Amino acid sequence: MNKRQLLFVRNVFLFTFTAFGGAQAHLALLLKYFVKDFRFISEEELLELNALAQVLPGPASTQTLVGIAYKVGGLRLALLSFLVWILPSAAVMTFAAISFAKLDQKQKFSEILEYIQPIALGIVAFGAYNLSKRVLVSQVSVFLAVSAVIATLVLRNAYVFPLAILIGGVVSSALETPHEESAIRVRLFSNINRKKLIYFMGVLLLLALLGAIINRTSPFSLPIRLFENFYRNGILIFGGGQVLVPLMFTEFVQMKQYLHASGFLSGFALQQALPGPTFSFTSYVGVLSMKNFGYGMTGQILGGAVAVLGINLPGLLLVLFIVPFWEDLKKIARIKYSLAGINAVSVGFIIAAFILLVQPIGLDFLAIVILISTFLILNFTRISPPFIVLAGILLGYFL
Repeated sequence: MNKRQLLFVRNVFLFTFTAFGGAQAHLALLLKYFVKDFRFISEEELLELNALAQVLPGPASTQTLVGIAYKVGGLRLALLSFLVWILPSAAVMTFAAISFAKLDQKQKFSEILEYIQPIALGIVAFGAYNLSKRVLVSQVSVFLAVSAVIATLVLRNAYVFPLAILIGGVVSSALETPHEESAIRVRLFSNINRKKLIYFMGVLLLLALLGAIINRTSPFSLPIRLFENFYRNGILIFGGGQVLVPLMFTEFVQMKQYLHASGFLSGFALQQALPGPTFSFTSYVGVLSMKNFGYGMTGQILGGAVAVLGINLPGLLLVLFIVPFWEDLKKIARIKYSLAGINAVSVGFIIAAFILLVQPIGLDFLAIVILISTFLILNFTRISPPFIVLAGILLGYFL
């Protein structure tokens, strides 16, 4: 591993332990760590990878990070970055689920991290501001962003996300693709590794079959079924954590009753206070599912591992499959010009998320000051987010 790749891994660590605030804030941090501070890729490449992740099922932040790593150092760096990103929060959630009886300390923990929320909102505002300047450069893009904000705030439905992204891409492609380019054809599939395509489809079918035919009296039954359940959800989930959590609650709490609602909601509250991907919450669900079926600590740890791997694997495979020929894919005029609309809708989602997330703060003067200060620090100084997050933790501890 060369010096540049080691520096990249260091930035992945920084990103992992400061990535509060969900996918919207994550994009702002990706912009800072991998474009602004060290130019591993260009801002245009980051936006393209984010747009690609938005139209694929699975965790958008994870897929964008893995795509960046693949561009910088190939498959090995991509897999290492994925592990560095996913393991810390998954390990914490696994430990929390195993120690569920001791979660009465959660209130104290939440008090210490009380000011992380306005800091995260400051990061979201910073991301929205910077991306708006970059993306909202035409009447069509402004219209799509505003429409995405209105649709998100009015409908409050998980299906808004994939539908708005699809509509934004179609509208932008239809209105902004020059007529002379629309007729150009590119030999897209000539560079596709057909063996990889067969392996990918084979994994999908094999896991679905295993989950259906495994003997349910076998001690391996529940781990395999859990892996299949989470893998299937990973294929179907568009829109990130805001879609993942209600789907998991419906399937694992209400339908299958693998765990109780109180345990599910307590774990989700804890996960919201942690940096990293929302999808790591699945490790918590996997552990409690195994625990409530009588499995010991080893089985519970296995449950957490198969859950977080299962939910992330489809998106990971998809992005690693597509990124190698993404340069060919985006040469197709209709696809290339659809990216502007997808990015505009993404900016609209960020603005809507900021509006929704800022409401609980209300007229809390200190929280508002922290939010504005975070935005100003990020916009006008080179102070790194880890120091701002640390200051927020210290503020929560001493006040």
